[in-house]
Amino acid sequence: MAYIGLISDTHGVFDTPFRDFLEPVDELWHAGDFGGGMSLAEELSAFKPLKGVAGNCDNHALRYEHPLFRFFECEGLKVLMTHVGGYPGRYDSRAIKLIEEHKPDIFVCGHSHILKVVRDTKRNMLVINPGAAGIQGFHVVRTALRFHIEKGRIHSMEVFELDR
Repeated sequence: MAYIGLISDTHGVFDTPFRDFLEPVDELWHAGDFGGGMSLAEELSAFKPLKGVAGNCDNHALRYEHPLFRFFECEGLKVLMTHVGGYPGRYDSRAIKLIEEHKPDIFVCGHSHILKVVRDTKRNMLVINPGAAGIQGFHVVRTALRFHIEKGRIHSMEVFELDR
């Protein structure tokens, strides 16, 4: 069983309330726009094992460690993660190409700063955007997710919300 913490759009901020919420997880996934260059990515890696992707606001140095997309398996589920993704019926053109190529069970993205979890019934995958954990942007609520993946199934998803 894997206990996953999922954040995005930190834009250089990873403060105590988020650290406390994510403390029990085994692994941290970051869906892009780390901000703060490599220093925040290194802080997150020191906190928990980290799988991340670079966002549109991240510099080239960060992209050496965190590519524009990742495709991996977790507890029997295929996971595709990229920053700019979209939603069923409104996918980014680069994201839909990756989705068609990899056929994931879970598609993780960020960028919109809006938390959304929705099933794409056409592609039989779960689309997850954890919203924005940072303070930069138009959102009024900062968010993060944590959930379990076990034997090919995702369960016990929890949402963390904090006023910006």
